[in-house]
Amino acid sequence: MDKHALAAFLRNRREQIRPEDVGLPRGSRRRTPGLRREEVAQLAHISTDHYSRLEQARGRHPSRQVLQGISRALRLSDQERAHLFSLAGELEHDRDRLPSREVAPSTTALLERLADTPALVVDNTCQIIAWNPLAADLFEDFSDVRASDRNILRRIFLRTDGDGDAYGITDRGRLLTSAVSYLRVATTQYPDSAELRSLIAELLSGSTEFAELWNSQQLQIDHHAQQVFHHPQVGRIELDFDILSVPDRDQQVVLFTAEPGSSAYQNLQLLKVIGTQLMDVPA
Repeated sequence: MDKHALAAFLRNRREQIRPEDVGLPRGSRRRTPGLRREEVAQLAHISTDHYSRLEQARGRHPSRQVLQGISRALRLSDQERAHLFSLAGELEHDRDRLPSREVAPSTTALLERLADTPALVVDNTCQIIAWNPLAADLFEDFSDVRASDRNILRRIFLRTDGDGDAYGITDRGRLLTSAVSYLRVATTQYPDSAELRSLIAELLSGSTEFAELWNSQQLQIDHHAQQVFHHPQVGRIELDFDILSVPDRDQQVVLFTAEPGSSAYQNLQLLKVIGTQLMDVPA
């Protein structure tokens, strides 16, 4: 723990946060910029004395919970939060437990607004934790799949459609290399996770293709590429896919987009119409 570097970092960040940024009145008697120490402590749900000692390089080693509270109070970015934990000599994550799979309301709202774009939210184990209707039309209705089976790696390596290409994906290699790479990164973040070990063991025993990729030690994550789908109802759909990281969470939003007016875009519109018609059919 670098007490002096930690103290300087906290002071610097506190002075950059305006009271109105966190819902506090500015007032007329502030002699220093930013928040007061007691305000940060209140927002972080810790004692003023504890926080003040940290800023004065006199504090004891802060717990992960204290650091998380301070991160929220000071509105730290992902990189700033990681730096805070590093200065405090603390691991940001539990080694044996995966993070929450709760999706932020802002991310859910984003999915709802993307009416013309298939979109998925996945975590670092490639677990599908949210999707919009067009993604269900392109892939499958994940609400009909058990939560434990909503994993891209399980769905592709352990379950294939009739022609051997899950979801009609023509270039499996590039997509699967990225997916396996995310899983490999997760093992370094959560090396003691029983859930992660179980998933990897299941994939190794059930798929020689996964075993070859896993044992290759290859690490390559594509954040932007093209992918061609052969959908059983509308045929060929060539889409761009982009992977966007969700701030403050080990989650990614995967977007599949087409140029407006293109044949791929028209096929997505047709797919949306078909999906709406199927929803209107009485059960």
